Amino acid sequence: MASENPLVALRQAAEAVRQQLQLNHYDAAAVQRLDEFIEAQRASIKDAEREGVVKALGCFLGQCLVDTYQGTWAAGPDGTTGIGINGNHFFNPFYRVSQQLAQGSKESVAAFFASVPARLAVEPRRKTWI
Repeated sequence: MASENPLVALRQAAEAVRQQLQLNHYDAAAVQRLDEFIEAQRASIKDAEREGVVKALGCFLGQCLVDTYQGTWAAGPDGTTGIGINGNHFFNPFYRVSQQLAQGSKESVAAFFASVPARLAVEPRRKTWI
């Protein structure tokens, strides 16, 4: 029995959110709409639903990173799923969604998304305390 390609499941989840939010593209405008959706819904999301919401919305945010910044779905150094960009940057869209759900607009996914070009311009450095 062949297992399903995990990329297919990630993209299907992203597409389901795109359709639900009635968006045409995976771009900055879509991330702004996602941000607004999270803010509108965060108070009503029950603990039992939270993990599924984070997974679905994280897939959507991740696909926006892929399409806008030419990223790829990848496994991070710690085994988490996220987006690799330029071979040396890794972003976890699920963490970003979770943070906004928990802390509100001060952890805005739209602000994070807008900050990606500046983050890509900085060469990542190895932590000196390791």
